[in-house]
Formats: sequence, C-alpha cells, structure tokens
Amino acid sequence: MSRRIGRREFIAAAAGAIAGLKARTVLAQGAQSVSLDRFGVSLYTLRDMMKVSVPKTLAAVAAAGYREVEFTGYFNTPVRVMRKLLDDHGLTSPSSHVTMSDIGMMLPKTLDEANILGQKYVTVAWIDGPERTAQGYRRIADRFNAAGLQARGDGLQIAYYNHAYEFIPLGGKTGYEILLSECDPRNLSMDVDIFWMRRAKQDPLAWFAKYPGRFHMLHLTDMGPPPKNEMRDVGKGTMNWRRILSHSKAAGVRHFLVEQDESKNPLASTRSSIKYLRGLRF
Repeated sequence: MSRRIGRREFIAAAAGAIAGLKARTVLAQGAQSVSLDRFGVSLYTLRDMMKVSVPKTLAAVAAAGYREVEFTGYFNTPVRVMRKLLDDHGLTSPSSHVTMSDIGMMLPKTLDEANILGQKYVTVAWIDGPERTAQGYRRIADRFNAAGLQARGDGLQIAYYNHAYEFIPLGGKTGYEILLSECDPRNLSMDVDIFWMRRAKQDPLAWFAKYPGRFHMLHLTDMGPPPKNEMRDVGKGTMNWRRILSHSKAAGVRHFLVEQDESKNPLASTRSSIKYLRGLRF
C-alpha cells in the first residue's frame, strides 16, 4: 500500500541519495587506475643476440610486443641501415647510450646519428672513476650544459644514465645531486635506473619529489631479496612497481625501458617482463 511522502521526508531522502552518489563517486575515483600502453627495452639486455644478428634481435623484440628500443652500440650496423630495420619492425628508438668522448669532439657525428635514427636523447652512461669527485662532477656538469646547448640546436637533449656510484656522499652533496642542481633542465634529463638507485639505498620517490619533471626515461629491472639483491625480471622481485610507477608522471617519465643485465635467457626475460607490465595497474 503506497503513501504520500511529505516535503521534509522527500528532502531528507533526496539529500541521502545525493550523499550516497557523492560517496560512490569518490570511491570510484579513488579506485581508478591506469596502465602502461607502450613499452621499450634496453638492448644491453640482448647484447649477445645483437652480436649474432641485429635484424633477428629487433624482430624478436617487436614480436614480444615492444615498440621502443634503447641502443647501447650499433654492432657495426650503419645507422641508416639500422633506421630501416627499426621502421620495418614498427620500432622507434628514443635514446642511445654513448660515452663522454661521444659528446666531446665526436658530438656533431653523435647528434647526426641520433637524428637519423629519430632519437630524442643522447644518453651518457658512464663516468670514469677519477672524475667521481665533487669537482669532477662539476666539470662534467659544465660539459653537459655545453653539449646540451648544442644538442638543443639539433632538436635533441643530453641525458644521463645512473649506476650506484653517483650516490656516494661527497661532502654536502652526492654526484647525482651535483649534476641535477648544476645542469639546466633544458640541457640534461635523467635516464633513471631504479635498480641501481635501490642498490645505493636511495628512495626514487624522494628524488622524483625533489626534482620533478627531470626523469624522462625509466629503466625497469627488478631486485631479488637481501643479501644478494640480484637483478630479476620485472615482477619477480621485491620492487613495489605500483608505488614507483604511480609517481612516474610527476617525475616526468616519457619512456619505460625494461632491462635485465644478468639473465641466463635474455629473450625469455624480456617476454616475462612485458607480460607482467601489461597486467599491472597503478
């Protein structure tokens, strides 16, 4: 049997419905998550395969679902031939690892090769031991600023890839902090390797918060438990990837690059890692 609802009852019921709707909306917003839709791989992972056959390696990478590759050398393949191989397999290359000498007298050639390959970054991947002092890092920051200014004229940017040694304290700052604080952000971005940060007992999120927008590339390598802390395929270690990747936008990350330097079966590792990442939501 129905009854008529009074004005006060109607208002109370409507207010309750609106409150419930708002609560469900907030919960839904809190439950929203995103996933990565484009993955890259560091070809250092597949360096032994690259030595045998560059075309077959790139074909295998594309077949695994990767769309980007970061080079660590061209294995005697002319860059124009390499560009055609990339195009044939639907791949792009945002970056290549180079040496300090490549951004010295060799910089014009390095920039030309990067542009032929359609790259965005020329990434220095190593600083020699004698330069790992506070003054050494400052000299290198000056070199990065000079090279970065020239690279910008060619539509490119200098980047730096870290290991663990950059986080050794040098008085008031680490080498990594010197590079970040003394280089113009337009001249230097970071190709950040989370594994090596963690090996140095650093929290990547603290660096992301201190230098937002500076980390344009992110290497994904998982880490085994102590005491070995060995490299593992993504998703098979102790890294909290949801926590890390949820801060990637604020960090400035534009390219996500899988790497596993120590795998006994590198191709299987790249396949395992991309399978995990495809299913990851954060």
